[in-house]
Amino acid sequence: MDPQTTLDPTIDASTAPARLAYENIAVAVSGPVARLTLNRPATANSLTVRMMQELVQAVESLHEARDVRVILLDAAKDSKAFCAGIALSDAAPDRAFQMVETFHGIFRAMLEISKPVVTVVNGAAVGAGCELALFGDLVIASEKAVFAQPEVRAGLFPPIAAIILPHLIGPKRALQMILTGERITAQQALGLGLVNRVVPEAELEKTVQAFIAQIAEQSAPVLAMAKKVIFQSMGLPLEEAMKRSADIYLNQLMDLEDSQEGLRAILERRKPVWKNK
Repeated sequence: MDPQTTLDPTIDASTAPARLAYENIAVAVSGPVARLTLNRPATANSLTVRMMQELVQAVESLHEARDVRVILLDAAKDSKAFCAGIALSDAAPDRAFQMVETFHGIFRAMLEISKPVVTVVNGAAVGAGCELALFGDLVIASEKAVFAQPEVRAGLFPPIAAIILPHLIGPKRALQMILTGERITAQQALGLGLVNRVVPEAELEKTVQAFIAQIAEQSAPVLAMAKKVIFQSMGLPLEEAMKRSADIYLNQLMDLEDSQEGLRAILERRKPVWKNK
């Protein structure tokens, strides 16, 4: 796989991410989908500081890509794993500050990006790789996927998983994963609500394409607002969350041309034509 950024020639340059050269990931934009691929297969896609910086740069470059509705995060097809965690070269104590700061930068970028992020896991997602996979807004896994947070065995704890897992699966299940370091299968992850769908490896790409097509055909600003409401409301008291959702609905959503077009399309019994504004 070409490690350089590749762009669909049909995409307007003003709406596509900058043409950046990457050494550790591949970026491809095709129509409404931007695919970010972990591209260090020989190392099981272990995350170096440089690789994490490239991921941050790639996500941030998509902020102004108006035609992009969905970001897909996956691993190169010849990879032994989705991601085996932090590279040992960058896990040493003297590099811990830079590593953690850069690692957290990925998650800040994923939170701040208005576009839904779909992660695709075909193999092991371990340690930081598990955190990266599960932080996606939606997760699709093959039957060969496994997930684990084994940091405790190295005298560490996973800084992101310790925050997000209790929200995703509750504190008792989160404690079990983090304190034992045990691996869970794709089907177990599905049962816990960590992933959205599990399919045979042979059907993975077809399933992913069908899944993201359902999202990509929607209005980009409506997708962005829906994601915004969900994440900004989490953890708030119910009354405050309701007020925040109503404020966005009435003062932002209703001002969109696409919302008005969607209502017209229902009345006229036709498919809406989005202007993405």
